[in-house]
Amino acid sequence: MTNVFITGVSGYFGAKLVSLFDSKEDIQTIVGVDVNPPGFSSKKLQFIRHDVRNDMETLIGRCHIDWAIHTAFILPPLHDKALMEDININGTRNFLKACEKAKVKQILHCSSTTAYGFHQDNPPLLTEESPLRGNDDFTYSKNKKELELVVREFSELHPEIVLTIVRPCFVVGPGFDNPLSRYLLKKVVPLPFRTAPFQFIHEDDLAEIIYRLLKEKKKGVFNLAADGTMNFDEMVHTLGNWLIRLPVAVMSPMNSLMWFLRLRWITEFPSPGLNLALYPWIASNEKIKRELNYQFKYTTREAFEDFAHHVRTT
Repeated sequence: MTNVFITGVSGYFGAKLVSLFDSKEDIQTIVGVDVNPPGFSSKKLQFIRHDVRNDMETLIGRCHIDWAIHTAFILPPLHDKALMEDININGTRNFLKACEKAKVKQILHCSSTTAYGFHQDNPPLLTEESPLRGNDDFTYSKNKKELELVVREFSELHPEIVLTIVRPCFVVGPGFDNPLSRYLLKKVVPLPFRTAPFQFIHEDDLAEIIYRLLKEKKKGVFNLAADGTMNFDEMVHTLGNWLIRLPVAVMSPMNSLMWFLRLRWITEFPSPGLNLALYPWIASNEKIKRELNYQFKYTTREAFEDFAHHVRTT
């Protein structure tokens, strides 16, 4: 029987993993930490209110953890960049240190395809060997890039640990709720004249793949992204909303002003976040298909349509 430790257990990733692990007979106990209590119930979960920047060795060691999963990360941009980086960087370092001291044999770190960066000269498909060029002017992407170096250095120092890094693209499904989803749900959605294709993975595929990677002791780095892409016009229209086109030269300074004024009902991200719509960053999923013989339940389009169906029916 397997005991699991999850950071950020009350967040989107953490909640989906708990839901899946609840149904798995080989999972005995889930120890989950977060600064906020979960908004769901679980027969296997032992929740502990805890900041990932504080010592976790005792929490992990006393529960005889088999799998440790790090999902705790600040996704919505904060005006306080120092705080955001403190939680993201130091929280991850603290997690790895605690796992080392508690002699955990398997660790899974949740990175992101944003670690590749949003760049005009990105190749048509980014593989796991593509350079990580996360944008330094967008804290989320920057931290994902930086933390992969931290995690890889840790893995080199501890080859006895099965360490898995997953790089999901944006996750979508009924639980999709972040600055991007809220932006697309506006009745009138301002967008640049030119946008790049976009990629999603359904939350159910994400959770199942993570379980399989741990179960089969797969070591290394894996892109997690569904087949196909969608454009932003299709997303807006699928949600039944209206699109308005604006030049980037107009959108960027207007957005910067609204961000500076903290008008969250207009924007929840600084202007460098526009680059995720302007430039392509499409990840190949060939490795995960090959290594796990995995067949995705949802394409990018089907995953987004499941989110749209949830919006229409709730």
